[in-house]
Amino acid sequence: QKRKLTSSFCFCFSLPWQCFRALCCKGPPPPRPEYDLVCIGLSGSGKTSLLSQLCSESAENIVSTTGFSIKAVPFQNAILNVKELGGADNIRKYWSRYYQGSQGVIFVLDSASSEDDLETARNELHSALQHPQLCTLPFLILANHQDKPAARSVQEV
Repeated sequence: QKRKLTSSFCFCFSLPWQCFRALCCKGPPPPRPEYDLVCIGLSGSGKTSLLSQLCSESAENIVSTTGFSIKAVPFQNAILNVKELGGADNIRKYWSRYYQGSQGVIFVLDSASSEDDLETARNELHSALQHPQLCTLPFLILANHQDKPAARSVQEV
């Protein structure tokens, strides 16, 4: 009998969901649906800060993304797998290589940027809106840095 108890304990320890199910007659919670998003915008627009905030990570020591990063943003009913693409001039030309499989787009705009940067952001946004892999997807356009004195209103953006 002692041997049997030990093997059951090892079984429960190594497979916690099966143990939970055996003890409580319940299975694991249903899996949350996952959605793949792409997050784009010019350098300094706040993409990394946004994702860090959504993931409840520290906002200290944030550096601009060179290349790309992927973060899983958990919500109660879903998980967003967000590919954040760097916004530097030399990286933007490669954005389209990361669009495949996306189910939505987050475009982050620095609402306090210069007129030239705002024009560049407008051109990049229009390019993304017309891209065959993105043109039918939902877009969220986030006018970031609204707390800065030079920020444009939503109407101006």
